[in-house]
Amino acid sequence: MLGYWCDGGVRGTGGVTTRSFAVREATGSDIQLLARHRASMFRDMGKLPTSEEAELQRATEAYFTDAMPRGEYLAWIADSIGPPGAAIGGAGVQLRPILPRPRIPAGELELGPEAIVLNVYVEPEWRRRGVAETLMRRVLAALAERGISRIVLHASDDGRRLYERLGFALTNEMQLMTPQAGGAEAGSARQI
Repeated sequence: MLGYWCDGGVRGTGGVTTRSFAVREATGSDIQLLARHRASMFRDMGKLPTSEEAELQRATEAYFTDAMPRGEYLAWIADSIGPPGAAIGGAGVQLRPILPRPRIPAGELELGPEAIVLNVYVEPEWRRRGVAETLMRRVLAALAERGISRIVLHASDDGRRLYERLGFALTNEMQLMTPQAGGAEAGSARQI
């Protein structure tokens, strides 16, 4: 599958220079990078202390190792072109079944699956250069190719304008955080 390309202008002291990046579908060899991006995303949003990054990375790697081969988690990576040629961002979607429901406007049923966009992350030095938008457009195109029309996400404050520009709208979703049954002693997952 061909990647989406974007030339991002970077203003230097001698005028505008151009650095480019390409977006490609992630593979199993990208699992550690994807897990690092997820931990970095939560850290940058102020929701994960640095001391807990390694634990989240390990748990995320285990999840991706299981979910990616089954097609339950799809991801894309943005790589810079030319020296040094490093990964500069990523985005993913978790595909999950949903109960049939009426589609708005009425007249059809939604049968699923539903895609939840997760882990949209761009390295700090590449932010505000179109990387996240290019990644999201690739995600949306891939979901359209698969016939998936129900797409949800939880927007960070920094990402909200981008998602609204792409057509996402606020919904009536609510959240309840309950105490964990059995506590950490029983081996239950920790809330991060």
